[in-house]
Amino acid sequence: MSHMESIASSAVRAAIKVKASVIICFTSTGIAARLIAKYRPTMPVLSVVIPRLKMNQLHWTTTGAYEARQSLIIRGLFPMLADPRNAAESTGATNETVLKVAFDHGRNIGVIKPHDRVVVCQKVGDDSVVKIIELEEEI
Repeated sequence: MSHMESIASSAVRAAIKVKASVIICFTSTGIAARLIAKYRPTMPVLSVVIPRLKMNQLHWTTTGAYEARQSLIIRGLFPMLADPRNAAESTGATNETVLKVAFDHGRNIGVIKPHDRVVVCQKVGDDSVVKIIELEEEI
């Protein structure tokens, strides 16, 4: 079992154990979200695709839309493309901003309600983190 697969397995087990309403996964390629969906969690998986900046000799482009579209065919996976303006920065404040947008998106599609528990799977530096967040009354 690879490192990413063990993190995905742990995220699903934690979500089942705490009865989370949704798993939120930050990804740039979509592989992490697909690995989480591989374990068939009973709750939906919200895949937040973080765009990456690419540059050729003439202009800058961002990637991520293709990866988000490809995630649409995976069972239980709800892709969301993050704001490309925050993609270049990887600070804790940026992660919190994107997480707040993910909570709002989850509330809009009806998978997150007040006082729900949410499992978040993300990379911080070189480390992968699985954290459990209990939402307050106002998201």
